[in-house]
Amino acid sequence: MGQHHIQSSATIDAPVTTIYAILSDYHKGHQAILPKRYFTNLTVLKGGQGSGTIAQVEMNVFGAKKVLNMVISEPEPGRILVETDREAGVVTTFTLDPTEDLRRTQVTISTVMEPSSGLRGLFEKMLNPPIIRRIYRQELQLLADFAAKKDYSDR
Repeated sequence: MGQHHIQSSATIDAPVTTIYAILSDYHKGHQAILPKRYFTNLTVLKGGQGSGTIAQVEMNVFGAKKVLNMVISEPEPGRILVETDREAGVVTTFTLDPTEDLRRTQVTISTVMEPSSGLRGLFEKMLNPPIIRRIYRQELQLLADFAAKKDYSDR
């Protein structure tokens, strides 16, 4: 059936360094931008800052609870952050691109996931993209709000 690819983007009024600092901080920053309606818990199991971090994320979507064990990598430190759960077949990438004036950042959240087989996979293909895009729009808004309140650029 092929992989599902879902993404959402927004331009946020903060420089790349600030946005990246928030996203790569799994103890405080990243937790602050997760929509509580869908993300019921994020527990740092190892590390907590960028590459090498291992975090357990509990999600509740459509009344179904899902636990993801994410390993964090930084293919391009300061620009690309990747969360991978090999067992669940889910890879989420945060890509940051500065605007021309370097004061704002184009943030793209992109997920590639392996669908289930059979009828369940068909339902996932129909239902996952719109709900995940909604979650990402909320997450991007929370990121913008958090960046406006707290300055991470001096870390």
